[in-house]
Amino acid sequence: MKDTMSETKKLNPTLKLVLDIGPLVLFFAANAKFGIYAATGGFMVAVLAALAVAYALTKRIEVMPLVTAVVVFIFGGLTLALHDELFIKLKPTIIYVLFGGTLVGGLMFGKPLLGMLFDSVFDLTEEGWRKLTWRWALFFFALAILNEIVWRNFSTDFWVSFKLFGVVPLTFIFGALQYPLLMKYRANKQ
Repeated sequence: MKDTMSETKKLNPTLKLVLDIGPLVLFFAANAKFGIYAATGGFMVAVLAALAVAYALTKRIEVMPLVTAVVVFIFGGLTLALHDELFIKLKPTIIYVLFGGTLVGGLMFGKPLLGMLFDSVFDLTEEGWRKLTWRWALFFFALAILNEIVWRNFSTDFWVSFKLFGVVPLTFIFGALQYPLLMKYRANKQ
């Protein structure tokens, strides 16, 4: 299986970051200039464009961006069709709960899914994958709760800003804080 993975094309990390965060930046900018409904439509187009670019370059679509795109289209479509911003505000909560629940579900069946997604990037022991998966699952659940708190208690503009300037840095910081675990549970310590 590793041979097949080494043959698959990988995106340049900078391009991957642009494709992951670019639609969110567009959402923020469009909201500031045109409002939440135009921003939602632009976000939907940007997510689709990011998927298309990633597919064109790698000839595959990763699971997490695909799930995110499906949820964006369902909740973005509801937002636009019903002219109700509630749906786009619920979208992050749904995605975070889906990701966290999927990770916990995998653990319940003895399969730390992060290990399946990132085994070509990190070489961890089973215990390391299990601990890392639990951490990310709990982090996703915490983001879901945080999203609910923010959209229910603050303005739409604040919520949009929080998605870009709050969630993105929190995710990078949380990921960086996993470095000691990655080092402690390396499978091939030298």
